[in-house]
Amino acid sequence: MPRTASSTSRHTGRSRLFRITAALVVLAALGGYLAVQYVTGNKLVEGCTVESADGSDGRARTYRMSPEQASNAATISAVGASRGMPERAVTIALATALQESGLRNIEHGDRDSLGLFQQRPSQGWGTEEQILDPVYSAGEFYRHLAKVPGYSRLPLTVAAQRVQRSGFPQAYAKHEPDAALLAAALTGRTPAALNCVPPRATGAKADPAKVRSELVRAFGKDVLPAREVTSPDGKSAAGAPAAGPVSVPMRATRAPGGGGKGADRRGWELAHWAVARSEALRIDEVSYAGRVWKAGAGWRTERKESGTTEVRIGLAQ
Repeated sequence: MPRTASSTSRHTGRSRLFRITAALVVLAALGGYLAVQYVTGNKLVEGCTVESADGSDGRARTYRMSPEQASNAATISAVGASRGMPERAVTIALATALQESGLRNIEHGDRDSLGLFQQRPSQGWGTEEQILDPVYSAGEFYRHLAKVPGYSRLPLTVAAQRVQRSGFPQAYAKHEPDAALLAAALTGRTPAALNCVPPRATGAKADPAKVRSELVRAFGKDVLPAREVTSPDGKSAAGAPAAGPVSVPMRATRAPGGGGKGADRRGWELAHWAVARSEALRIDEVSYAGRVWKAGAGWRTERKESGTTEVRIGLAQ
């Protein structure tokens, strides 16, 4: 049926209205984007970023992830440190978790696979509850990896496959560059390389006892002075309430295989762990070796001296 002048006019009017509405939506989105860029100075608005030093080609590498992924990566690295595993082992573990779960602690998978490494209760990896604990699952991965002869000299795909028995072993290879970048920061070899911008303001008050407890779970009881080691009920080793200060001091001890700079590397390992877990633990500030990280602002230089004896964690009040 041919259109009448009236129907054509209505159609034209609707088309014009649609175009105007679409244009307004685009302009609003563009305005929001420009406002964010103006306020943030074109920095990552939220989430976590790891940056490398300039490579042989003169360009720095960057890897971005969510706070959840950063927290899980930091736990994997910390558990490796508590077991005296080298950086190569941490790289293998991170690449495996990137492939198996995208560094997310998922409650599903192929058949009965669960968690960061998609470990299976039916294959003797532990109970469902244990496997969904990142500290436990990372520990199990390292326990199996340590049994692989010469794993640190094997290609990453081979070492990971000896542990995982995956149907697609070559899939681990594509994650090696990102895993190596993460491992360099999380093991403390690359100072001030990890930055996290919380997705929301740290509103709730932090629990110092929980921060201490999580440090001990990930790194082992020697990470803190004995008087500050807390049990899951929030009590110190002496039995007193572990309320503690808002700034939690930590000893920067010599890292395994760290050579003469082991203490400094250990300090950055702990500092990056705190930054990576800032959202989950309501951490507001981290300071070490003359550098200070502030939630929402990143790292800045505070003092010029190169060393210090402790890492301090400032908590939201």
